[in-house]
Amino acid sequence: MKKIFVLTGEPSGDKLASTAILKLQKDNKDINYLSVGGENLKKIGIKSIFELKEITYLGFTSVLLNLFKIKKRINQTVDEILKFEPDILFSVDSPDFTLRVAEIVKKRNPKIKTIHYVAPQVWIWRKSRVKKIKKFIDHILLLFDFEKKYFDDENIKNTFVGHPLIENKISNKTDINNFISKDKKIISIFAGSRKSETNVLLPILVDFIHMMNKKDANYSFVFHATEENKEQIINFIRIKNIENIDVISNENMKSEILSKSVFAVCKSGTVSLQVCNANVPSIIIYKLNFINFMIFKLLVNVKFANIINIINNREVIPELLQNECNAKEIYNSVVYMLKNPDIRKKQLENCNQTLKGIRSKTSSSSEVASILSNSLIG
Repeated sequence: MKKIFVLTGEPSGDKLASTAILKLQKDNKDINYLSVGGENLKKIGIKSIFELKEITYLGFTSVLLNLFKIKKRINQTVDEILKFEPDILFSVDSPDFTLRVAEIVKKRNPKIKTIHYVAPQVWIWRKSRVKKIKKFIDHILLLFDFEKKYFDDENIKNTFVGHPLIENKISNKTDINNFISKDKKIISIFAGSRKSETNVLLPILVDFIHMMNKKDANYSFVFHATEENKEQIINFIRIKNIENIDVISNENMKSEILSKSVFAVCKSGTVSLQVCNANVPSIIIYKLNFINFMIFKLLVNVKFANIINIINNREVIPELLQNECNAKEIYNSVVYMLKNPDIRKKQLENCNQTLKGIRSKTSSSSEVASILSNSLIG
């Protein structure tokens, strides 16, 4: 029986991995799996060697403070992979964890094929990583076509598979009428998947909602949560006692609510592509602590935080970062956008045009599943 070890480092990677593996499972029944994964991989029957939340850290200072724990988990993961003896180590995103593991595994057992899904963002910072990756990754799978040149230059085997968040999916329709009042317009809120992100953004977003409620009570706010941070958000909101806030983690319900939303406030990250794909206007928010932000500024090579803006080299979607990421600025930006339909329309037109250039011909998960299947045969 062929074996694959699925290695993720945070909920978004867990979701990406599970979507691809689910496709692989349909045509390949005789594969044994083990993972470092979360709820999504668990739902499709793949055991994790420990809980994902134990390695999900954000920011340079958080990593430094948890360095001993991370090192311990890296060593444990390497040992479990070598014991499992997979044909493929399939690592997904979270390069500071997954690629460190892959590097050690490759040194200790070169026979294990290493396939990494979601290239580290070398176009933002640390371009030198490409030369290093060449030594231990056999095949790298790219979300964006423009990334190819960085890996082609070093003769690293790579394939553009497209981004799964911008696939035209046929979702199972979910009735949300009992969940959301028909009389209220929906604003979707994305506060991040990591606990450390959510801790920073939740108080700001709840203050923003307070301001919106004072101006207009005709909106309903829905936090799109992961299974890992759902309770954290619910508990915080319960203390604040605001009636027009809901929290959801069900994927079908999230898709349906997003499609019915008039606007979205998104933490900077790939989820903004999903919002664009749903044809919902938005703004981007993000905040790091001062030390992390100063380190980040020294290292980055781009002017923007959001991928749509980076591709266009201009602010297609408004970004509120650091000091501007506060309740008042978010409130002002959202109210301004809601008052100006022409600006919202222009944003959506630009986003849709951008998505056309980064969408795969089939689907990202199908492409990834095919590569994994061919690699097992090969």
